[in-house]
Amino acid sequence: LETAKYPCIYRIHDEPDPAKVDQLRSYLESLGYSLTRGEVLKPRNFMQVITKAAGKPAARTVHEAILRTQSQAVYSPENIGHFGLALRRYAHFTSPIRRYSDLLVHRALIDAFRLGEGGLGPIDPARFTDIALHISMTERRAATAERDALNRYLTAYMAEQVGQNFTGRIVGVARFGLFIRFGDADAEGLLPIGNLPDDWYDHNPDHHSLVGRDRGLAYHLGDTISIKLEAADSVTGSLLVSVTDKGETRVFSGRRRKHTSRVSTRKSAKN
Repeated sequence: LETAKYPCIYRIHDEPDPAKVDQLRSYLESLGYSLTRGEVLKPRNFMQVITKAAGKPAARTVHEAILRTQSQAVYSPENIGHFGLALRRYAHFTSPIRRYSDLLVHRALIDAFRLGEGGLGPIDPARFTDIALHISMTERRAATAERDALNRYLTAYMAEQVGQNFTGRIVGVARFGLFIRFGDADAEGLLPIGNLPDDWYDHNPDHHSLVGRDRGLAYHLGDTISIKLEAADSVTGSLLVSVTDKGETRVFSGRRRKHTSRVSTRKSAKN
């Protein structure tokens, strides 16, 4: 299509945001992994970390942290390449029934090589840009709808297990609490900071952790944790859990870091 000077809808994927990469680098260093500094990052740099983590307890957490660092892939008539696949040119064209972007490429090929009827026809370049923006939006909307539907079905399934104890893994750390993945269905629930043992907690976004100031109890991304499923709301697709492991052995022995935000679970500070 480029040689024939016909428009193409590319699948493009920009380089990761430098700020997100710096945050990822700090987190990986806390786990004993390194991400190269002082040079342009390539997909192979991330794959090297994933390969080193393979087979280890933190493998899935490391993989997901790297995925969250990546930019969103979108459709565009302007090609900047696909960072994740390390390709200078990439387009979706194998399944026109599934994606409108594939159909546009097929129609352009019909016109470019005079393959008969059903071609793209004359098209305004600005209109092609609008189409790319629209199908990128509808792709995200479809993914959101799929995720929401799955969450609701999963929550309805987990509702029968309210009150049971599980061993979960911390898959997200926020100022307001922890996100825990648990159970045979890989459900995810929120463990609010108010359900942690009483303490003042420092939220360290670089190391993805909550660390108690008084007792030194520490909760890091990727840690295992004992929890109880407290509630399941199938309308919102949300699960609420509490901690059953009071964390007596979760003592943070490292040097406390700056640039943290303090959050309290003390009963006197809740209001």
